[in-house]
Amino acid sequence: MAYKNQQEFIHALETAGELVRIRTFVDPKLEIAEITDRISKSGNGGLALLFENTGTEFPVLMNAYGSEKRMCMALGVQQLDDTTREIEGLFRLLSAPKEGLLDKLRLLPKLGQFASWMPAVKNGRGECQEVVMKEPDIGRLPVITCWPKDGGPFLTLPIIHTKDLHTGTRNVGMYRMQVFGPTLTGMHWHKHKVSAKHFAAYKKAGQRMPVAVALGGDPVYAYSATAPLPENVDEYMLAGFLRKKKVELVKCITQPEIEVPADADFIIEGYVDPAEDPIWEGPFGDHTGYYSLPDWYPRFHLTAITHRKNAVYPATIVGIPPQEDAWLGKATERIFLAPIKMTLVPEIIDMEMPVEGVFHNLVIAQIRKEYAGQGQKVMNAMWGAGQMMFNKILVITDEPAEIRDYGQLARYVFRHWNPATDVYFSQGPMDVLDHSCSKLGFGGKMCIDGTGKTEEETDAAQSQKLAAPDRLTGAPADRLSAAALMDRWPEITTANLSLLAQQIPCLILAVKKDHPGHIRELHEALCNLTEMEGIKMILYVEHTVDAGDLSVALWRFCNNLDPRRDHLLVRKKSWTDPQQEIACLGLDGTRKTKELDNFQRDWPNIIVAADATIRAVDEKWAALGIGAFLPSPSLKFKDQVYGEEAVVTDFTGDKATKTNQPYGGEAVVS
Repeated sequence: MAYKNQQEFIHALETAGELVRIRTFVDPKLEIAEITDRISKSGNGGLALLFENTGTEFPVLMNAYGSEKRMCMALGVQQLDDTTREIEGLFRLLSAPKEGLLDKLRLLPKLGQFASWMPAVKNGRGECQEVVMKEPDIGRLPVITCWPKDGGPFLTLPIIHTKDLHTGTRNVGMYRMQVFGPTLTGMHWHKHKVSAKHFAAYKKAGQRMPVAVALGGDPVYAYSATAPLPENVDEYMLAGFLRKKKVELVKCITQPEIEVPADADFIIEGYVDPAEDPIWEGPFGDHTGYYSLPDWYPRFHLTAITHRKNAVYPATIVGIPPQEDAWLGKATERIFLAPIKMTLVPEIIDMEMPVEGVFHNLVIAQIRKEYAGQGQKVMNAMWGAGQMMFNKILVITDEPAEIRDYGQLARYVFRHWNPATDVYFSQGPMDVLDHSCSKLGFGGKMCIDGTGKTEEETDAAQSQKLAAPDRLTGAPADRLSAAALMDRWPEITTANLSLLAQQIPCLILAVKKDHPGHIRELHEALCNLTEMEGIKMILYVEHTVDAGDLSVALWRFCNNLDPRRDHLLVRKKSWTDPQQEIACLGLDGTRKTKELDNFQRDWPNIIVAADATIRAVDEKWAALGIGAFLPSPSLKFKDQVYGEEAVVTDFTGDKATKTNQPYGGEAVVS
């Protein structure tokens, strides 16, 4: 289904009972984000929010994609898997043998459909250019500041258009944009992104790079900008396929080399000059739930701002999961399963990205296994497939598992997983937002092969002991206790043994480290307990984390782990059967420091709202008209923050500071 514009989507949401209007004044600086954070975590994603009184002439739309229903509405489907099945059907049609004339004729209607999805440039101006600002000033837009230690206001749903200097091929991506002045923002292009490659070509040629930013329009545009398409595949072709109607484009007014959607709400035109020094951009509370710390990025100079009449400014917040972006990620998981299956990994059945893994940190792949080593084959294929190169932890299972029933999945994987032989470590490119890597954008990866094993894959000296999970609920589950562990090792602040009762041989321990090698020593000592026999894995998290809160503990663990660097494998003879060898894998998901871990990079804080913002929203909640009072989700995490800044202040003293004065914001301390 194609929406004429964002206003039609808003109307559809409101008609479906999925949107609430807020007419009370709410400040775009911190307050809109705090209200949205409470609503998005209120269960099933809450409702979309239309803030009509922002202190500017424009309303702000938040949380529009923040539930499965609204994500389906945005894409015009009943279920996200509908698109998966349609793509699979297309691949089968295109790849089927076409030996006779009739076979070829059957393809013609589909080719006609393909043509109808291709973007087209129309003459004249579009609705997005109904109003042209005489003097462009991005300060007239209600650009939100999300978190207290953000470097300033950021555009968080910008649809950014660039072109290859030599081929003219368009790229449409989504990268945050920090506002520094009326006509100046940053352009947060990661080095792995296509727009960054375009920028490098302009820099080599010594030419200014035209750029245009769209906001709003059909909601499928923003999704398509986030989609992990192959390089040089036009995102508006995907948008046309999803909406079953071509995207109509118009030329920009001051940057006519760039075309933008005619039905967008706002267009921001400008350029990046590669000859200029970059700007110190950030911090920013990111989708990992941690601040991404400042770095140097290109400057974007505005040359024009245009908008439609009655424009609505769309935005989102990211932070501690779950947030709205989880549903954008879920759409990608479902939509791109078919291309992965049909082109790269034919044995893949299904894929799951748990919200605790914030997309790239944890991916579960279910395969149809037919031969020894197939798990490793899939591992290598997936780590080489586009943005899957950023994956940190890959769990592979096979057909009997139910990958969305996490308890059943974990039991199956642990039953078929040998810590000594079925875990694989590698290193490679990582998301630059991954703070756990010793080097920016380069770190460790881990694959757990939880598939049923063939005879060739089995180690006879270990398999019998490791394949007997019922042993677990007999000895360790009954004889181990959290109180006993914490009494013997006071550095263990909380211990989660609840998984043992579910026949999942894994412990989660929160530990306060106080000397180098502390986790290694503790892991070895634990593995020497007779009561630990049968335990296959211990996850170690920061002492401020409640190990009993499984979702939070896994989120913190996945973010803080570099698997190649932080794994500890203990192998020893069984206490009960010396002919058998047992193994237990420890994974250190605690915060890393220079003093205790020789970690040389700054470590970011998790993201929480400021106390003053929480109080302000508490006081105006009754006037908002959005239902019963909801406390701030940040309150749960206040005692997990180190210091007051975006970067952790460690125990050696205050960090060095660097101060900027961004447009419309306070001084940035990083």
